Amino acid sequence: MDYEKEFYLLHIMQQAFSSLFSVSNKLQVLGDQYCAPLTSRQYMTMLAVLHLPKDETTLINVAKKLGTTKQNVTQLIKSLEKKNFISIMPSKKDKRAVNICLTEQGIEAMIKCGKDAGVNFMVEIFKDFTREEIETLWKLLIKLYSFDGVEMDGFEENVQIPNVDLEDDLKLILANFSEMRNSR
Repeated sequence: MDYEKEFYLLHIMQQAFSSLFSVSNKLQVLGDQYCAPLTSRQYMTMLAVLHLPKDETTLINVAKKLGTTKQNVTQLIKSLEKKNFISIMPSKKDKRAVNICLTEQGIEAMIKCGKDAGVNFMVEIFKDFTREEIETLWKLLIKLYSFDGVEMDGFEENVQIPNVDLEDDLKLILANFSEMRNSR
């Protein structure tokens, strides 16, 4: 066995983990600045709710979508409920569960965060990445997520926000995104 080679491999694994941990914290702090009145974790929680079928927005399903625990989601949901961004209703499928629904105020906060901050935030954090590097990073993160045999149930599909048509807004958002990205 080549101990030096194995030591180096262990070292770079530790460095990758430490870096991923630090990057995650840094992204959360910056994301919070962009997403007011939501935190980035609250935004992602509400986005997870929108990515689930309406009658399956239980705490457990939201936690699975986010790759976290029911306890973490419960704390996030409580803070969102205090801000009147979500409402909680008994589940029709499971009497022990509740379903989470976005309120009108919550939808407005999501749209504000997604339209303005979401684009600017993405442009800022990925400004030095090529399209290919972003695709590679995404694939590697999906692979890393599956270390325990659980596949990532991501956010690939588009969601329909109730009572909102963003098609014209989307064209303007994409034009701004393209201009910002190409001017860097």
